Amino acid sequence: MRSTPRLLLFDIDGTLLDCGGQSRPLLVDALVAVYGTAGSAAVCDFAGKTDDQIVHESLAGTDLPTDRVEAGLGRAKERYLERLERRLDRAGMRLHAGVEELLTALAGRGDLAVGLLTGNWEAGARIKLDRYGLGRFFSFGAFGDGCRDRRELPPVALSRAGEWAATSFRPEETVIIGDTTRDVECGRAHGIAVLAVTTGTHDGERLAAAGADWVVDGLGAATACLGL
Repeated sequence: MRSTPRLLLFDIDGTLLDCGGQSRPLLVDALVAVYGTAGSAAVCDFAGKTDDQIVHESLAGTDLPTDRVEAGLGRAKERYLERLERRLDRAGMRLHAGVEELLTALAGRGDLAVGLLTGNWEAGARIKLDRYGLGRFFSFGAFGDGCRDRRELPPVALSRAGEWAATSFRPEETVIIGDTTRDVECGRAHGIAVLAVTTGTHDGERLAAAGADWVVDGLGAATACLGL
């Protein structure tokens, strides 16, 4: 029997907010500056992937060998983050309905730990969240730095949550909240329940077919689904 949730892990893009397509051209610019090409980055599917994975997959169809891509990754990351900090405009972003209200309510719960599980590089995640002042709600998380498979992130998140709270968290008392089938897959790989929202690019039928434990139209329904 699944335990009452004690640890909630949130995705960012598509789940909490939408950057309005602003981050993609900034990554394209950074890849061209470092590698001389962005490969397929202008058109490839980013949904649910880690930033490391996106860079490698975008450049996989070019003549660049994998070791050269990996060698330039730190510089590409630095250039992208510089651009994101300077050019990400809140006016072109959208905070999904109910997000701030939910996070505020959860912050008042002493029986819950709330963190991030996102494919964003950590600094990029913080830049996006801070456009809405949401960074204060998340003291820990697992991020896409050095990771090319999202399924590697849940154990990292549980470990960091345990360090932050000075206690341990089990998969069966954890819930991942995300908007893509990759969020669902990474949870299922570790026995973690997933609440999927249809505010991203994947519809409810697709999320349910992937094995989401709950599928909702928005985060306003999250507490009722989870029995919180």
